[in-house]
Amino acid sequence: MYKQIAENKRRTIYIIVGFVLMIGVIAGVFAWVYNDVWIAVWTVVVAIIYAVIQYYASSSIAMAMTGAKEITKKDQPRFYNIVENLSITTGLPMPKVYMIDDKAPNAFATGRDPKHAAVAATTGLLDIMDDKEVTAVMAHEMSHVKNYDIRVSMIVFGLVCVVGLISDLAFRMMFYGDRRRNNEGSPVGYALVILAAILAPVFASIAQMAVSRQREYLADASAVNITRYPEGMISALKKLQSHSQPMKSQNIATEALYINNPLRKGFFSNLFSSHPPIEKRIERLEHGKKNF
Repeated sequence: MYKQIAENKRRTIYIIVGFVLMIGVIAGVFAWVYNDVWIAVWTVVVAIIYAVIQYYASSSIAMAMTGAKEITKKDQPRFYNIVENLSITTGLPMPKVYMIDDKAPNAFATGRDPKHAAVAATTGLLDIMDDKEVTAVMAHEMSHVKNYDIRVSMIVFGLVCVVGLISDLAFRMMFYGDRRRNNEGSPVGYALVILAAILAPVFASIAQMAVSRQREYLADASAVNITRYPEGMISALKKLQSHSQPMKSQNIATEALYINNPLRKGFFSNLFSSHPPIEKRIERLEHGKKNF
């Protein structure tokens, strides 16, 4: 477990470096096409500033994008008490607790470290699950906090957001920018800009998928270690599978945060999903029952 935590801390650095390099490459293509080195300089500078800002603010941004509202024990005593008990059991600081008004059963955790963590669940999740199942789900999310998965997810969240923004900007510059200046460049250069704008979000999604899939398996196992009740996690996953539906506020940037894929099912959403199939997760837990 400690090895995983240390690996996640190192991975955070790798992701930030990769994020800046990706932006630098895209900026370099822009600078070459438009024959203006300052495009590259300012893009990289802004990317670095953005990375720092989103490191401290992405938790609030994620909550805003998902429509989550912070609650107190008076607002939702059942859910709040479950999180509070898990905080005591795991020895973690009490995270901020949020609710999302959505019939789709789901939950997530975010933050830069255990001292600045937040957990959220949908009303749909509380409606279909009993206390043992909700406890298993939130133990899964608290495991993400303890293992520093939340920091990795937060960086990936910022990467996907900014890459999408720059890709959109690239297309706008190509089709709505200064036509006279565009005609001075090389057609090959413009092809590279379009290619970079298309491929950058794909690479970001692949990175998101690679980072997230293994940590979901680990969080499932960690949740069972916390609760000492594998049937609770297995039952919760089965209900997530049988009641799965897309959430009202869908955003590919926040997909990796959730315990279950919140996006509308489709070929591409499945291909680049940051979540392993639920049946595989259940299968691993079933096979590992004797070891818990």
